[in-house]
Amino acid sequence: MDTSKKADDSKGALSSLRVIDATQMLAGPIAGTRLGDLGADVIKVEPPTNGEFNRTRGFEDQMSNGEMTTFLAVNRNKRSLAIDLKSAGGKEVIYELVKKSDVFLQNFRYGTADRLGIGYEDLKKINPRIIYCSISGYGSFGPYRDRPGQDLVVQGYSGSMFSVGASGDDPTPSALWGADVMTGYQAVIGILAAVESRHQTGVGQHVEVDMLSVVMDCQLQELVTFLNAGPMPRRMEERSAHGSIPAPYGVYKTKDAWLTLAMVPLPILGEILNDDWLKTLVHYNDGHKHRNEVYKKIRNRFLDKTTEEWIKICDEAGAWCGPVYNYKDLVNDKHIKETNYIVEQPQFRGTSAKTVRPPIRMNQTPPTIRRGAPALGEHTQEILQGLLGMSDGKIDELINAGAVSKTKEQ
Repeated sequence: MDTSKKADDSKGALSSLRVIDATQMLAGPIAGTRLGDLGADVIKVEPPTNGEFNRTRGFEDQMSNGEMTTFLAVNRNKRSLAIDLKSAGGKEVIYELVKKSDVFLQNFRYGTADRLGIGYEDLKKINPRIIYCSISGYGSFGPYRDRPGQDLVVQGYSGSMFSVGASGDDPTPSALWGADVMTGYQAVIGILAAVESRHQTGVGQHVEVDMLSVVMDCQLQELVTFLNAGPMPRRMEERSAHGSIPAPYGVYKTKDAWLTLAMVPLPILGEILNDDWLKTLVHYNDGHKHRNEVYKKIRNRFLDKTTEEWIKICDEAGAWCGPVYNYKDLVNDKHIKETNYIVEQPQFRGTSAKTVRPPIRMNQTPPTIRRGAPALGEHTQEILQGLLGMSDGKIDELINAGAVSKTKEQ
């Protein structure tokens, strides 16, 4: 690993790791962000004109401090190198950077990296220790290899949309971007495993993660049950939060809002609702066997009290429950405030933006937010000159040729 780094990049468990992040959208960028949170020097390489996709397209084009909020969200703790990978000068720069890096992360459509001359076989000749991570929708072989991977489309393939709701409902997708985010996290796991392997062997390797595999892996319990015992998640007449989990697992209307109930033993629920029949359902499987009857019986039993009142009652009885928040409720929750889930990240031009803190806690080398999402080409000069040792004349030559660019304010 290259140990030459700036002072503000010297903290964190992965502070000796340098990552080239050539990804866009969500799955790849969140992998780079998590590595950066853990201390890695992450260099985001992106087209010099407009940058990556999320710089110019976001949720209703919402912006903060001149940048799309969707870009700010998953590109903190990175330096930006604006570079044209199709140009001879751009390839020269990227090859020199590969020599000084540990990880190359990309999520191009299949075959694109090879056509650009930055595929795994190309880069391992330059640096045999490089760990090359490819993120895709469906992997590098098979009939879907060339199809674009997107969270909703992959959810559709995965079978997961028939696990929630009632039997007559349309397929129900998740709004959590689970395919994208979990794919990014699996990429981090694969990269770190390859780093440990390199400690033992001295050579890097190619890590591949595809979204469909990840979403299938997220359904291990359901798929192993289906493959070995037959039953699929079954949506019943009454709506539930998951077709494989017994009643009362679901969401219920209260006097003022909504209440979630998890795996609550039915006799405990019977005590809470003063229902003698529920008290007789003492076996775990009774929640499956009588699922429709239970849901019909209790669906409207929570309308006479507020959510807060029901949570107090359920907590005292040992029943797992909670409220249903919108984002305003979430950020104002006492637990969120007291545990500092919402933090500030610095931004270009001396401003800042609110974000969610890294979810990992470590008592010796904690994740940190050392810098916010970079401006396009903000660190081009710094990387070319400070890391690659290029002269001002060489950098000007690359800029004039359109191979690289830097932030106009520089």
